[in-house]
Amino acid sequence: MQHRIIAGLAGAGVLALALTGCVPNKTGSDALTVAITDDSCSVSVAKATAGAVTFSITNNGTDVNEFEILASDKLRIVGEKENVTPGQTVSYVAQLNPGTYYTACKFQLVGAPVGLAEFTVTGENATVSKDEQALTDQAVTNYVAYVKSQVAELVPQVKAFTDAYAAGDDETARQLFATTRVSYERIEPTAEAFGDLDPKIDYREVDAVAEGLDWTGFHRIEKDLWPPAADALNSDGTSALTDWTPSTPEQRQQFATGLVDDVQQLFDLVSEKDFTVSLGDISNGAIGLLDEVAVGKISGEEDWWSHTDLYDFAANVQGAEVAFGNVKDIAASKGDAGTKLVGQIETEFTALQDLLAKYGSLDSGFVSYDTVTEEQRKELSDQVNALSEPLSQLTHTVLGVAE
Repeated sequence: MQHRIIAGLAGAGVLALALTGCVPNKTGSDALTVAITDDSCSVSVAKATAGAVTFSITNNGTDVNEFEILASDKLRIVGEKENVTPGQTVSYVAQLNPGTYYTACKFQLVGAPVGLAEFTVTGENATVSKDEQALTDQAVTNYVAYVKSQVAELVPQVKAFTDAYAAGDDETARQLFATTRVSYERIEPTAEAFGDLDPKIDYREVDAVAEGLDWTGFHRIEKDLWPPAADALNSDGTSALTDWTPSTPEQRQQFATGLVDDVQQLFDLVSEKDFTVSLGDISNGAIGLLDEVAVGKISGEEDWWSHTDLYDFAANVQGAEVAFGNVKDIAASKGDAGTKLVGQIETEFTALQDLLAKYGSLDSGFVSYDTVTEEQRKELSDQVNALSEPLSQLTHTVLGVAE
């Protein structure tokens, strides 16, 4: 995972953005522009019409940044585009109902919001056709079931993994580490929607330190299982031994119990009767999962000590493909442009899966990522980018109107 807190939590167990149809704000010249620097966040206009609002975001700063849309309380995030790198321009679509919101950015993805500004959405909630509503209902029902299924698989996997770790059976724990994470990586955007759960479960050391948080979860355990050498460095170039020592048996039990409890809480939340997602959550989730690959997995920063990044990579891609699969019929129903986009995305997913297969599979195992050369990583990165381009258009197409 990367540094992020929440994305669209509307209430207890409910992801934000209501399931309503919309008339989109078009891309291109009609998109609202967002200019980001290290200490500013400027949206071209402070008002939009209800529906699918498109933002063209450019990072003119010196480091990674993110764009956020907050509810009227200035706390709850109802939409965000993370990991916008210096010099990059990206498109982001948020489905917004009438009301008062606030826009802001977050330099290096940490700290207080920058450039907080009121943003007003006017108009009325639009309606969709009966046929499209049926497709929407089916997509939401199927994706919610998928999320619940993945978390249900995660609970016993984490228990087996942490039992071995707490007992000092490091060989077994190392064998289980990568495969245990797969179910989580497939649905990570959902976990991110629940406040501090994702930081507790999946923060890397450098992120926790940067935000002043207690470092717990998978990666805290990972460092115990693959202890660094005396001269080893963290992913940010600092000494791996700064403020770190191997956990005592008592600490191991504490970290094991904490991870089990946090994953159980995630299970309880997605099992709530009122847990649901919006259409935008599903399509943006597909985009977000591919962003996870581009930012954390390609670089090898995610599983810095175990070098099991390709397992996370594959799981993120699988999760993105499942999310896309749930909304592709809706995208295809938008006319020739939608049909063409679906075909492009399917082609690029196949190409990426074929490329990943050169390094193994989730069933048979992947090679250690430190054996993947820079040239091979570049090849993987190029194919991720090839998929990212059409996939980035998915939300606008899904939330748009038919030709």
